[in-house]
Amino acid sequence: MNNLLSKLPELSGLIVSCQAPITSPLHNPTIIAAMAQASANNGAKAVRIDTPNHIKAVKEKVPVPIIGLWKQIVAESDVYITPQFHHALAVAEAGADIIAIDATQRKRPGGEKLVDIIRGIHQQIGKPVMADVDTFTSAKLAIDSGADIVGTTLFGYTEETKNLIPPGWELLKHIVENLKVEHPDILVICEGGISSPEEAKKALE
Repeated sequence: MNNLLSKLPELSGLIVSCQAPITSPLHNPTIIAAMAQASANNGAKAVRIDTPNHIKAVKEKVPVPIIGLWKQIVAESDVYITPQFHHALAVAEAGADIIAIDATQRKRPGGEKLVDIIRGIHQQIGKPVMADVDTFTSAKLAIDSGADIVGTTLFGYTEETKNLIPPGWELLKHIVENLKVEHPDILVICEGGISSPEEAKKALE
């Protein structure tokens, strides 16, 4: 894990999410792998991939780091991005280099705690953790719990932020100006709502 952590600054740049809804004809390991390969060939620093099967397919084709996750709907919780530790384990076993998890303050299924999942990923799996957050408070709690990367992924997708539209520019700025100063080794990613080169450039700046 230490080797990859030392390379996190190299991820500064475009990270491409190569995913498709389960109902889409594009939800196919071969297609997702081709999308990821095309992204890497054109300069993506990393790719973000959903489901173990897709992660495994991408790992065989793409040399750049894979941020892996597993979207799972659990009846008792609104958390669906890698909601439990066993999901994180499956993502890691499929070949993900970084494990992305929901790091909002919402109740997790099975009563699992964010800090315990992050600790388990570090100690039992040996992978860095990307915390998908919705608010500054969630970002701070995630970093305090040991997250290595913070992304604005869930801004606009939780009850607290449902009336806000990504990208979360103010959230990104608040995290960088406050938490990044206190924790310089943390990588901060603007995720969600980036739809043009100009917006991507703004996020990097």
